[in-house]
Amino acid sequence: MRAGRHAQHYTRMSAYDPIACLYDLWSTSVIEDISFYVDEALAVEGPVVELGVGTGRIAIPTAMAGVRVIGVDSSRAMLDVCAQRAREAGVADRLDLRLGDLRRPPVDERVLLVTCPFRAYLHLRDDGARLEALLAARALLRPGGRLVFDVFAPSREDIEETDGRWLEREQGIFERADWDLDAKALTLSVRGPQDASSMTLWWLEPERWHSLLAEAGFEVTACYGWFDRRPYDGGEDVVWIARRDRSPQIATKT
Repeated sequence: MRAGRHAQHYTRMSAYDPIACLYDLWSTSVIEDISFYVDEALAVEGPVVELGVGTGRIAIPTAMAGVRVIGVDSSRAMLDVCAQRAREAGVADRLDLRLGDLRRPPVDERVLLVTCPFRAYLHLRDDGARLEALLAARALLRPGGRLVFDVFAPSREDIEETDGRWLEREQGIFERADWDLDAKALTLSVRGPQDASSMTLWWLEPERWHSLLAEAGFEVTACYGWFDRRPYDGGEDVVWIARRDRSPQIATKT
């Protein structure tokens, strides 16, 4: 696993560290996005950058399809699991794993595709952090390159069905959602037989994501309601495809 040029200064504890060995079991039923992201990677030349690579749920199938992946994550424990899984799958030579933040990914390469799967951008608390992350992703792209990511905004029904309740997500693995509608924040707690952790996600309405992408210098080329590429029509899930376009509309930090 490569540390990356900023990783030596990155020591923040991640909420995913305590559940790194539990994560794959927790997310075992989440498969609908894998082929979508693999297809996106196969459509471009050269390596792709995956932000929030985690344990390689998407990166390893992408590498198995023949694509080199530069994977960035803020959890060292998750990267360790990813590296082990890549060795077991025989694709360790196609994964370049780096410890770092969504807002400051330790990547010098310029690529045609940056992805941020499985709602990872929802870990960003406010518009300042979101713009910083989008600008950082844009900086990794060659002219005409694309950023692909998915997010969600919960429905009232989902909130009412899950709020404050421990639900068994997979056998022996429980999940609890505590929703704060005023802050648009979800505190998600996970516990298994031995490991447990909590994290907070902040959601936005699709219109605001569209505005942030424009401010960061992206042109939205597609907005899907699911990974089968159906057009977005007001559901919970949104999949964005945005192309690096003009200069950002805000001043960038030096």
